Amino acid sequence: MKAKMASNFFRHALMACLALAWGTLAPLTSEAQSPEVEDVQTFLIEEGYLSGTADGFMGPKTMAALEAFQKNQNIDASGEIDAATQAAIERVRNPPPPVEVEAVPQPTERQGNQWATWMLAVAAGFILVLLFGRRKSPSKTLEPKAGSAGHSAANSASRPSTVQPLRSAVDRSSLASPPTPRTPNKPKRQAWVASTENAAVGKRNIGGMVYVGAAPKVDRYGERCRAYIDPSLAVGNSGGDFEGTGLPYWPGYSSITARSRATYLDWLATGRSDPRYNVGYMFLYFYGLERRFFVDAPSQSEKQEILAEVIRLKNAYPDNYSVRNYLNRFVDAAKVSLSEAAASEPVFENDDYDLPLSLRASLGTRIARDEPLNADWVLSWFMCHPERHLRTPATRCWEEFKTLFQIKFDLAYPNGMKVRKPKRVLKSSYRAASGEFEIDLPILVDGRSVPDVSSLRQPVTDAQKLASASMDELDKFSRYLGRNPDGRGSLEAQALLPSALWAYFPSAELDGLKSWAENAIKSGGLVPALDLVERLEGKRPEKLGKKHFTGSADAMARLGFGIAPDPRYAIRSPKTEDPIVVFRLPEDISALEVVSSEYRSALAEIALGTYVAQADGEVVPAEQAALESAVQNAPDLSQSERVRLSANLKWLLAVPPDMAFLRQRMKESTEAERQAFRRMALFMASADSVIQPEEVGGIEKIYKALGLDVDSVYADLHDASMANGLVRVRDAQGTSSGEAIPEDPPIKNVSGVQLNAERINETQRQTADVSRLLGSIFSSDEPEQDTEADEEVEPRGSDILSGLDPKHSVFVRVLLDRNQWSEADYSELCQRHALMPSGALETINEWAIERFDDFLIEEYEGYELNPDVAEQLREQIQGA
Repeated sequence: MKAKMASNFFRHALMACLALAWGTLAPLTSEAQSPEVEDVQTFLIEEGYLSGTADGFMGPKTMAALEAFQKNQNIDASGEIDAATQAAIERVRNPPPPVEVEAVPQPTERQGNQWATWMLAVAAGFILVLLFGRRKSPSKTLEPKAGSAGHSAANSASRPSTVQPLRSAVDRSSLASPPTPRTPNKPKRQAWVASTENAAVGKRNIGGMVYVGAAPKVDRYGERCRAYIDPSLAVGNSGGDFEGTGLPYWPGYSSITARSRATYLDWLATGRSDPRYNVGYMFLYFYGLERRFFVDAPSQSEKQEILAEVIRLKNAYPDNYSVRNYLNRFVDAAKVSLSEAAASEPVFENDDYDLPLSLRASLGTRIARDEPLNADWVLSWFMCHPERHLRTPATRCWEEFKTLFQIKFDLAYPNGMKVRKPKRVLKSSYRAASGEFEIDLPILVDGRSVPDVSSLRQPVTDAQKLASASMDELDKFSRYLGRNPDGRGSLEAQALLPSALWAYFPSAELDGLKSWAENAIKSGGLVPALDLVERLEGKRPEKLGKKHFTGSADAMARLGFGIAPDPRYAIRSPKTEDPIVVFRLPEDISALEVVSSEYRSALAEIALGTYVAQADGEVVPAEQAALESAVQNAPDLSQSERVRLSANLKWLLAVPPDMAFLRQRMKESTEAERQAFRRMALFMASADSVIQPEEVGGIEKIYKALGLDVDSVYADLHDASMANGLVRVRDAQGTSSGEAIPEDPPIKNVSGVQLNAERINETQRQTADVSRLLGSIFSSDEPEQDTEADEEVEPRGSDILSGLDPKHSVFVRVLLDRNQWSEADYSELCQRHALMPSGALETINEWAIERFDDFLIEEYEGYELNPDVAEQLREQIQGA
């Protein structure tokens, strides 16, 4: 009975305590927290600004968290919920995310009321502490701030809130009860999630090949493993931090912001290659892959899977140097670790300052086995070596360069290249991109150490010779592609390929071009200039220029045919209505621009002589025979040059020289050169033993161009004729045949015309005095259309760098001091001349294209000068 009475007493006492406690706390719980404050606290917890339990209405913790958020959003850090703060919260909650991400549902406040009731029951024994101590609820609600009348129970009941809630996810019927704090999820065990599994963090399914669990310590300072995705850490409700503002230089999942964690999880869930995301998220993922491969030592099949995934990531970020650098090192080390070095394929790209590890292992393996290296492995060694020298053709025409290198290598090393075995042994290690571990990589072949080829130089030197020869032969093809980026495969591009490559890059159109050229030669060799250009370029240009014929001449030479005039030496290029001469070259010529000074002088003599012969409107057989004899008897010419000179004579007879250009160049000659020109004109005028009035008029124009006294023409003609017999000048109204001049015993020319051998030899001797000037005629631009015959034409191009302003002119002269400029030196040079590097490059190259039909400067490992254009400029500047 006593026990029962004691039991009833205790039960009644407990009920009284509960009633008393409820009565005391009733005012507090009835003072419902406003929905906007509760909503802001929920947001701050979700975004990681507020941890643990919230401190009621607007306590110090909430205000401090709100100030931190406001600072991060660059708004006034007042700690109050104002309009700017509400707008910032809305922006964070509603960014344009790449995927729809469900918000994690929060506990309802009705559930919170039930939880609070049970807690009150448990706390009945501590009622005095609740009554008289600092009333601190485990819920989000605490006592109002002192002096805040607006948060009292009476005011809360009588006056509604003036701030609209930011969202309506809260059950408004339960606002009187305090909300329940979020209990953090317990972290899962430390585990690698395989590719066949699907990890879920929050409401996101992120797939496999990641670590999920509490991050272990990785060093003595307590640093947590960067790759582990700890599900106990706060994650933002939404991501959207594509720029990676919350990522440090070395990101780790535990150290980044809640919003960045959400962004990283979104990246994992959406393909793991979205370029909008900062590359730091990719590295965060890569840290786990390298750890799994080298630290956990999984099966070979899983290692192959990880290697394939890293290669996929590398290809997804091809333009990022850090990705190429770190991921290439992993791929290298992984292949060696998988014992794939001997079976791996050659590589031809290397961003590092040393040979790739896999390449060193592959080469060392073959050398250790006494296997000769084929062209691919030697080219791989050369292309990845830090001391190799490449020019534009090797990069612009990679496939053609690679094929030509292989052809030359097979000719030089038909049985492969034997390389001596170095004494140095290959050793290496792998240091993780995360900086968390470093391991040694044993490299063995057939149970023995692998030789290290890093110290060998001779194979690279030999490869450089083959590469340089290949680049030289591809130079014209490369420059054509530089001017015509879409021109690969065209007939002209095909013809510019070295003939050794034709079988590897076949073109049926080339055979058609050869047949066309053969038929043209059979028909006399003269064809319309436009026909050739159209056949080579695939379209008929409206205007012809030097660039058309330079490429055409080089292309035809590769097929064994020549064209006249060659634009590099002709007094002028053909005009739209002019013909050209097609002829067969007697030998293969890879560089048409390489000719002797004797050829230049002979061509100048033929040009001037043709002009004099055509002055009367007709070239008689004797004059033509004299010109042909001059070609055949020109001293010190090769057989190829003689054939080319004969073709140019044929063109000059069909298309008379332009006196405007001759006049321009003659005015720039010296006194001795002018006298030599005068003597040449006089001898050519009397080549047929009859001087026509029209020829006299032509000589007068030459005198005028040379600045000589025109009135002395007749006296000079008389003196010249007296040296070879009396010359009678026909009257203007007389017969057109003229009168014969008494001659020495003649010789019979192949054409049937009687020629004086001594006179011809004397005429040829005159050209020696002017060879230097005559050769320079062909290095300048051609003039515009000729004006009236007697009108003075101002010389064009007297300034070698005309077309450039003084600042750029000085800059170019300094630039020509070197063929190669580093990026730093080029920038310093531009700064010294007050020029922008990119602007100077564009201005000078535009001028060079207009002047030389090609670039002067090309960006390659700094800045490289086009050797052809640079040499022309140096010669012209030196001559001036």
